[in-house]
Amino acid sequence: MNRQAKDISEMKCCFFDQNTTKQFIEFLMSKAKVIAPHRKGEKSFSFQETHNPEEVVLNYNRTIQPIKKFFMPPRETLLEFELNGKPKVKKPEIKIEERIFLGIHSYDMKAIRLLDFSFDRDKPEANYFLRRQKSVFIGIAYEPDEYHFAQDLGIDVYDTTGFSLFMVPAEKGFLIFEVDETGHRYLQEFGKGLPLDAELQYERPEPTKKLKMHYNRLPQIFSHVYDSPVWKKVAERCLGCGTCNLVCSTCYCFDVFDEVNLNIKEGTRERTWDSCMLNPFAQVAGGENFRPTLDSRTRHRLYRKFKYLTDYSGELHCIGCGRCSYFCPAKISLVEIINELIEDYNRQQQHAAVTVS
Repeated sequence: MNRQAKDISEMKCCFFDQNTTKQFIEFLMSKAKVIAPHRKGEKSFSFQETHNPEEVVLNYNRTIQPIKKFFMPPRETLLEFELNGKPKVKKPEIKIEERIFLGIHSYDMKAIRLLDFSFDRDKPEANYFLRRQKSVFIGIAYEPDEYHFAQDLGIDVYDTTGFSLFMVPAEKGFLIFEVDETGHRYLQEFGKGLPLDAELQYERPEPTKKLKMHYNRLPQIFSHVYDSPVWKKVAERCLGCGTCNLVCSTCYCFDVFDEVNLNIKEGTRERTWDSCMLNPFAQVAGGENFRPTLDSRTRHRLYRKFKYLTDYSGELHCIGCGRCSYFCPAKISLVEIINELIEDYNRQQQHAAVTVS
């Protein structure tokens, strides 16, 4: 679905000042529904449909929820059924509409590509891909904060893969890079902005070095730390609230249940987001629970990101957005957990070397 984009330095570019940027957002709104970051309260941000370009916030650290909510809603109706007389089942129609996702960070775009992989395995997830159709993404560079560690996972701030246009903040405006033919067409139709032919000079954020080992070795680490004491240490602080899953860009677990109306004549089958950090998640008939403790659930959550799915896909399924750490009410840092696991792994290796010698 997405091809590997060329380096940003090889792309055509133009400059938009602040006023031209607002005009461009109005232009995009005339082409399709525009989804962009908006302020949510005093300190938070949220992806929402844009009705006023003035309300779009392009300088943001992260949103509360990722853009996956537009392709996999937190709650959706899968079936509508009637029980009066001969049972009837109807599947609600999913409206396919053109949507432009504006101001997307590279790690959130990476998350969508990972979800594409996850939902395309075996039998493709039809509802997800129906909503995924006719989606255009316009990326933007960002300044990593203390919670971001996407660069530590190999996701560059300027990674343009999957985007049609890419924006880089500049003095009094933005540099706009053409990534693909759709982006080129938008800029041609808009017809404004200052074309730039000279070699561009822009500052790249310093690479973060928050993880104590290269990300390529993380699956190897997780092959040796299943019984690490780190899990129980983290569980002592964890509240088991499931926030980390619900704000995650790549989590896709869900629950399905039927609701019958009071007249017992019709009802719906609903799908809602679920969390492997919640106690009932792994509970089965008879009350048995495969992961009854917080340490076992924490371990499972991280193994899904750095081992289980990675062994299958060849890619880590964490994108370093920092949402789980930023919004955790217990202030548990995913980076700290990984680094403690790395330290435990190193101790194991040192002990093994001493034993052999």
